[in-house]
Amino acid sequence: MTDDLAQQHPTAWLSLPELAEILDEPVGRVRRLLDDLHLIGSRRHGAISVPAVFIKDGEPLTSLRGTVIVLHDAGFTDDEAIDWLLSPDDSIGIAPIDALVAGRKAEVRRVAATLA
Repeated sequence: MTDDLAQQHPTAWLSLPELAEILDEPVGRVRRLLDDLHLIGSRRHGAISVPAVFIKDGEPLTSLRGTVIVLHDAGFTDDEAIDWLLSPDDSIGIAPIDALVAGRKAEVRRVAATLA
């Protein structure tokens, strides 16, 4: 993890109403996606928001949920998990979220599992 947020992956942050519109789901369903860890969000910008990069083709990134579960098992909070996903990781070579988008979920989860 890094304390330098300037080094993080550049991404927009989406509010729950914005997510509801993008996902074409009611806000209640978006909250359920957060509760079930299909998405994770943060309140550090006020109201809960989710990095836009966690959405691909109008859906939550499918490899995100399992990765978040591994990070939670390693003791990460949602904010810490988001920071790790968005920050470049030397052992992966890029930000973990970019590796997930590229289909490298096994590698990302292997590295995440070593962080406990």
